[in-house]
Amino acid sequence: MFGQYYDTFRCEVGDILVETEQIDGLLTYRRRCEGRAFKRILVSETARIIINPVEPVNLPKEVTDFLQMEFTPIVIEPGAARTIYLKFPVEIGVFLESEKGIEVLDVFGTGTQKYALYGSPTSGVIVRWYRSAVYSEIPQVERFSEGVMELSIQNASHEWVEVSSVVFDSVDMKIYYGDIVATTATMKIVSPVMAETDFIDSPPIPGMARSIELYKARKIPVLDRGYLMEWGLS
Repeated sequence: MFGQYYDTFRCEVGDILVETEQIDGLLTYRRRCEGRAFKRILVSETARIIINPVEPVNLPKEVTDFLQMEFTPIVIEPGAARTIYLKFPVEIGVFLESEKGIEVLDVFGTGTQKYALYGSPTSGVIVRWYRSAVYSEIPQVERFSEGVMELSIQNASHEWVEVSSVVFDSVDMKIYYGDIVATTATMKIVSPVMAETDFIDSPPIPGMARSIELYKARKIPVLDRGYLMEWGLS
């Protein structure tokens, strides 16, 4: 399903159907996903359609930029570092691209989205919440609903630290796709209750294609600054 399409096409995978067809002389885009439908008439002579995974913070509506991954607790000694793999939720974006730019046409995904509060009620942030097991190597995933996050954790503090949660600002997220959907991230623990997180612009598997980012398509200026977890690591 992921890739570029011109004129009419049809992609059907499980409960997902995405297609364009000529109806009464009009090019019509239609999408069905787990019973939810979306339809638009397209007027363009040159635009192509691009389908790729996007930052998973848009459904059922945009309420936050933050993503929290919760996982089995890990205890890390001072100065130690380890790379682990987590699963993260996948949302799918559909874009129209022409010489005049890129437009977001549709965003959809499978399953139910969960949100939570990271931090205090007065100063915390709403997060898209997702739970994952911890893997020592790239796990098998459902390609259109789950992705793989390669997370490098470094304990830069002078104490043993237990960590079972990581929070990211999704505006920094770089997503790649091929046989799987994937992203690469870092977590630098600076104290038992604080850590710096960020994404790396490099795929965990060579040769993967990079996704179009929603923020760039929407022409929203952002700075890649990472995120400081101030309200605990679990």
